[in-house]
Amino acid sequence: MKHILAGLKQIGVEGRDLNGILVTHEHSDHITSVGAISRKYNIPVYANEQTWQAMESKLGRIGAGNRRIFYNDMDFYIQDINVQPYQIPHDAADPVGFSFYYKNKKISITTDLGHTNKKIIKNVMDSDLLILEANHDENMLMTGPYPAYLKKRIRGRKGHLSNEDTGRALLEIIKGKVTHVLLAHLSKENNYPQLAYQTVADILMENGVQPGKDIQIDLTYRDRASNFYQLG
Repeated sequence: MKHILAGLKQIGVEGRDLNGILVTHEHSDHITSVGAISRKYNIPVYANEQTWQAMESKLGRIGAGNRRIFYNDMDFYIQDINVQPYQIPHDAADPVGFSFYYKNKKISITTDLGHTNKKIIKNVMDSDLLILEANHDENMLMTGPYPAYLKKRIRGRKGHLSNEDTGRALLEIIKGKVTHVLLAHLSKENNYPQLAYQTVADILMENGVQPGKDIQIDLTYRDRASNFYQLG
């Protein structure tokens, strides 16, 4: 909670300013402090039914009025933000990505997925800003310290996107109007920011797409807030 609130403060947002917490899936790196922040500031928590069932015992008490359930592929509103959840392939109960719409702008976030498919591509390809997983470098993963079962899980169809996977997915995604992509959920042990950026950029350039001109690529970080973006 301390790190989340500190990150928000860097962009001028206090915990009490939040209107909702949206949960993609129940894995611990995605739900740690969700319950604490909800209780501290009386903030609603949004998740689909299977995710609620999988995570509720880990969150602590959530007020009945703050336990919000959404349904995949059915949009809903948090104040004036339209939220559209869509299913993604990951080894969780019922994981989702989100697209957010406000007036004529759209932001999408898609992390923790073992592969992309036509439905996911369709959901994100018309985003003004896309946050997309680039979790690991294949060579670092395979030669790194993780046990064999964990390497298999990460590389599996319900695991995580590699840098190469992300670059290839972007070749399809940028056929829409996406102009700005943030690479996210980078592994501490099996990736580093400059490698993720360069791998994705190389794949795009090999296919005639020029980073910095045809598309802007930026990074998110494990230990600090990303840059601040405002869509005008």
